[in-house]
Amino acid sequence: MTTNTKVQSFQSHILIAGSGSGQALVLSEPLSLWGGLDPKTGEIIDRRHPQSGAIVTDCVLVLPSGRGSSSASSILLEAVRAKTAPAAIIMTEIDAILALGAAVAKEIYGSAPPVVVLDSDQYAQIHNSDTIHVVNGTVSVSK
Repeated sequence: MTTNTKVQSFQSHILIAGSGSGQALVLSEPLSLWGGLDPKTGEIIDRRHPQSGAIVTDCVLVLPSGRGSSSASSILLEAVRAKTAPAAIIMTEIDAILALGAAVAKEIYGSAPPVVVLDSDQYAQIHNSDTIHVVNGTVSVSK
C-alpha cells in the first residue's frame, strides 16, 4: 500500500524554541487568550470567534496573531500548567505576549509550546488537520 503524503518544510523565526507536534487548528482570526480560551479545558470560549468551541489542547495552534490583553500570557501559562495548552503555536506576526507566556511556562514548569512565526506565503499553505512538527524552528507540514 502506498501513501501520497506530501511533506513541506519551512524555516521559521523562533520566538520560543522547542518541539511540538499535532494536528493543525487554523484560526481564521486573531485570538485573545484572555477571555477567549478556557485554560482548564483548552476550549476557545470567545463566542464571537469563528472557531468558538474548538479545543486547542495538543494541537498546533495556527493563528495570524494574538489579540489584545497582556493577560493572555497568564492564560497560556495556566494552560501549560493544566496540560491543556497547544503543542506548538505558529503565527504570521510576532506576538510578544504569547511568547512571554510560553517563556514563563518554560521557566516555571520546564515545558512550553514552541512559538514561531512564518511568512504569510508559508503560513497560507497550512490547513486544518495537516500534521505539523515544529522542531527548533523547522516547521514540517504533512498533508
